[in-house]
Amino acid sequence: MRWDNIFDKKLLKNIDIGIIISMILLFACGIAAIASATGVTHGGSLTQIKIQSVAFILGIIAIIIILFFDYNTFGDMSKLIYAVSIILLVAVLIFGKEIKGSKSWFDLGPVNFQPSEIVKIGFILSFAKLLEKREGTLDTIKGIIPIILYIVPIIGLILLQNDFGTALVFIFFIAFMVFAAGMSYKFILGTGVLAVLSLPLLWFKFFGDYQKKRILVFFNPELDKLGSGYHVIQSKIAIGSGQFTGKGLFKGTQNNLGFIPERHTDFIFSVIGEELGLIGSVVIIFLFMILITRCIYIARISKDSYGKYICIGIMAMLLFHVLENIGMTIGIMPVTGIPLPFVSYGGSSLLTNMISVGLVLNVGMRRQVIRF
Repeated sequence: MRWDNIFDKKLLKNIDIGIIISMILLFACGIAAIASATGVTHGGSLTQIKIQSVAFILGIIAIIIILFFDYNTFGDMSKLIYAVSIILLVAVLIFGKEIKGSKSWFDLGPVNFQPSEIVKIGFILSFAKLLEKREGTLDTIKGIIPIILYIVPIIGLILLQNDFGTALVFIFFIAFMVFAAGMSYKFILGTGVLAVLSLPLLWFKFFGDYQKKRILVFFNPELDKLGSGYHVIQSKIAIGSGQFTGKGLFKGTQNNLGFIPERHTDFIFSVIGEELGLIGSVVIIFLFMILITRCIYIARISKDSYGKYICIGIMAMLLFHVLENIGMTIGIMPVTGIPLPFVSYGGSSLLTNMISVGLVLNVGMRRQVIRF
């Protein structure tokens, strides 16, 4: 197993401070928004704040542990990581708990754990190694077939959980990774065309009634004002009422009166928009821009292809979460239950995102390390 002393000055000077600062500030903004959404200042419970804080502390510990190991150690273990990912997804189908129509959770008493969050990281680590090994072969059908066979079991198991939103996350970052690995845009475009052509089949054979309703309501929320369209309508009202400077932290009327559903999780950006206005919303988006652009920078300067693909996968995963979550709160993306990284309440999501950041920092730290 490859590991280094992370307190070595040669490694410490390569730690990306921009990523660390943006992550901490996003978490701090998230804690404030969660406190407002759960009514802490009005006698609400501190449970969510405590759980989120514990998850953050565990995330810091996880990052430190990850930094001790050369990231190529995970590449050496790629087959085992992939196998464990498959086992987790199968296990949740058998023993998991169904929440909001998706059987994708393990019930661990006071804490619900979603294994697909960890599988995101596991798949990126293992898939990046496969892409490194198959560089230069992704412009032929023969070279693409092993890639497809590697992807299908993971996506298939997630779809069996009825978790279409998470499946979209995987498809998004996989597309970025294979493009970075040299797959022709023609193949990617062709896959996109096939996906569009398959929509009628998905609509009539695979989508449930609630999924169909979500899609129809996305185009016209007024179709179901008090049902599927309620989330988006109330979210847009909240964000719009915040105007430029917002109503003030803990002073949002839509939030405090309970009109915003899932306001401490999926729709936390609505709380931020109402209480901190356009200024607060832009600050959050700016912090995400720093985080994502630093991931791209580290991918570009990484010492090997494996590190590059890890960073691209994690960057794309975070990017999709940000675009989808903020987009659905303002009505330009369908509601899929995708949380806002580091900001939305959710221990497993926060821990996953922090581990992801740890991996990017790991790649950046070792960009100039040469071993003989």
